[in-house]
Amino acid sequence: MDFVELEAIEGLRWSWNSWPASKAEASALVIPLSIMCTPLMQFTDLPLLNYDPLLCSQCGAVLNPYARVDYSSRIWICPFCYQKNTFPRSYVGISETNLPAELFPTYSTVEYQIGKKYSKPCSTSNSNSNLTYGPSSNLNVNHNWSNGLSSSSLSLSSLMSSSSLVSSFSSSSLSGIDSRGFGPAFVFVVDICSANEELRTLKNELLLVVSQLPENAMVGLITFDSMVHVHDLGFSDCSRVVVFHGERELSSDKIREFLGIHHTKQHQQLGKTPAIQKQGFLLPVSDCEFNITTAIEEIHSSTHVMPGHRPQRSTGAAISAAVGLLEGHLANTGSRVMVFTSGPATLGPGIIVNSNLSNAIRTHRDLIGGHAPYYGKSCSFYKKLSQRLSDASIVLDLFACSLDQVGAAEMRVPIESSGGFMMLGESFESDQFRKCLRHIFNRDEDGNLNICFDATIEIVTTKDVKICGALGPCVSLQNKNISVSGNEIGESGTNMWKLCTIAHKTCIAFFFQVGNEQEVHSGSAFFIQFITRYRHGNMGIRKRVTTAARRWVAKHSPEIAAGFDQEAAASVMAKLAIHRAESCYARDVIRWLDKKLIRFASKFGDYVQEDPSSFRLSSNFSLYPQFMYYLRRSQFIDVFNSSPDETAFYRLVLSREGVVASLIMIQPTLFQYSFDGPPVPVLLDVRSISPDVILLFDSYFYVVIHYGSKIAQWRKLGYDKDPNHENLRKLLEAPETDAEQLVAERVPVPKLIKCDQHSSQARFLLAKLNPSVTHNSTFTDGADVVFTDDLSLQVFIDSLQALAVQG
Repeated sequence: MDFVELEAIEGLRWSWNSWPASKAEASALVIPLSIMCTPLMQFTDLPLLNYDPLLCSQCGAVLNPYARVDYSSRIWICPFCYQKNTFPRSYVGISETNLPAELFPTYSTVEYQIGKKYSKPCSTSNSNSNLTYGPSSNLNVNHNWSNGLSSSSLSLSSLMSSSSLVSSFSSSSLSGIDSRGFGPAFVFVVDICSANEELRTLKNELLLVVSQLPENAMVGLITFDSMVHVHDLGFSDCSRVVVFHGERELSSDKIREFLGIHHTKQHQQLGKTPAIQKQGFLLPVSDCEFNITTAIEEIHSSTHVMPGHRPQRSTGAAISAAVGLLEGHLANTGSRVMVFTSGPATLGPGIIVNSNLSNAIRTHRDLIGGHAPYYGKSCSFYKKLSQRLSDASIVLDLFACSLDQVGAAEMRVPIESSGGFMMLGESFESDQFRKCLRHIFNRDEDGNLNICFDATIEIVTTKDVKICGALGPCVSLQNKNISVSGNEIGESGTNMWKLCTIAHKTCIAFFFQVGNEQEVHSGSAFFIQFITRYRHGNMGIRKRVTTAARRWVAKHSPEIAAGFDQEAAASVMAKLAIHRAESCYARDVIRWLDKKLIRFASKFGDYVQEDPSSFRLSSNFSLYPQFMYYLRRSQFIDVFNSSPDETAFYRLVLSREGVVASLIMIQPTLFQYSFDGPPVPVLLDVRSISPDVILLFDSYFYVVIHYGSKIAQWRKLGYDKDPNHENLRKLLEAPETDAEQLVAERVPVPKLIKCDQHSSQARFLLAKLNPSVTHNSTFTDGADVVFTDDLSLQVFIDSLQALAVQG
């Protein structure tokens, strides 16, 4: 079973699928022991259980297929801590032929609806319980799963051999409205310094969003220029707003005081029913649809701008007011602050640049040289804001449509840590903006908003596995126990993390190390369990549990190399690199990547010492150096030609995407379309460019259709419209159809670029290709020439081999 198939079962990609049994041996692997976890990955046969999970009384692990079960005594032994636990009365019918779904070997992942007790977890043949198992005549559970692990039962490929063991439940459907009647909250924060045409389009989109929200969804509206206007949607006689000065940095308590909101502390605790006062700043759509529609329609552009100056925008103060509003009403039920802006903050907290146009907006060079006077203070302001967002489960989204920077670099921390959405575009009138905004408000098959809020991820491990930390859209809850390592990576010092929102594709990299005192034997198993608790789109609480098992192996065991997932390893190293880039210079990050790669090649390469020509890497490792070559050249590390806002956007997206998407960002894909047959993948090399082919290039953030010079000439002459050249018409249509599919399925929506060979737009492709032919090359063979001093892939690999074989 390959790593992709395993991910389809577990939602996990392991950099190493077999772990060495000592800390020293694990450190020598160079690539850290890590797991790329997609907690809410969509599975085709995920069981949804209408009862609460059964927890181990000692370590808190959830009952799973790896537990040993004594049916006669109705006792199960936790595989993590070996604690004996008794089954409650609801499991009275459990037997070898009547198992609850969480003990089925095919269900390493199950999901529970917390507090929904529609059925018992087990039933006897004489019971009237709603829980049944089918087909009952074929139930034959492997003893190795129900009574502990044997050497044969741990083979992960054996998971698929029990496909007949399927449990089915007759469960009640859940209502789309929370039992308290309150849905998620959305506060729209609108920059009224935008041009009239831009505002008109934005208002139409917001009106469409409001019209499609569930009636129980809460809504609020804040507009801002140099002042912050909080709209009272419950006052229907006329437009009524509370105004804050944009220069003032107000505390959460002061904001609530000015808005007349009184909030009690006890409702801040997780899971408590929030105190929602009857007032007009945040109301259900059903109570204020006419008022919020009117308020949005009446938004007009604030055009009072002094010549030679930028508009005065108090973006930071407006965001702070929105967070204060939500803190006063909803605690941990799920809410979003959605910011729509068309320029930089020039006033108050979070300022990016002052209003005088003679002062340019900061560049990377300014940040490195310390010539960005507002950067440090603004970052500090937004970092404090990120803690408030996490405490109240509020998500911060940024929709920036501007030809200039807006301050996304300063806002990245609260957006990333809250799991918020960031879009950098040129205009609110673009399809890119419309698709991104509408994506957030998609509905699932039951008609609920396809948004999950207020999540926590808890990890339970066997005693020999220690947790180092996590990288991704999460915040450490500082919940320390014996499984937490002193070696800290990213959000660390905990076995539990908070996520304000979580999507089906949200991926987090978790890091581990082997414990100091090892008493394990080669071939024995270790276990890791991920427990994800979240608020579903219908506002009900769910808990998804994934339990995975792997083996300890002896030093120099061939299983270590066989279990190396080079794609997952590249993704993990990319996340580590961008995390390091936040506090180090780019050249230091590249040097760190190079040192790691040399050590890796030296350890796993097959070579004669001091003989570079003898160097070989097995197929399991051969692509990894290539991934690192493209990573060190990528926009994530090399920020040349990128603004700080663009760099923040690229890194934010990489930090939360899974292995497949991360690899496209690191090493883009390139397909060739020609008259010779169907499209084929070709090398990401300048030699792949040819006059008589079309190339489709996908770097995740933009998709390029590159027409060879002959193809472009034929198209300009209109040959594709001639019935005698039907094959040319089909050739031109094929990459366009494929490109449109890529653009339609991806969020954030990539930019689609069509260009001809030798045109200025072709630079988007040339900048990413391996420069195997440059202006310094002796033989070009008619290939396109890249004017660069960058190393080619071949020169890079040759240098790597020379360094790896040194004594």
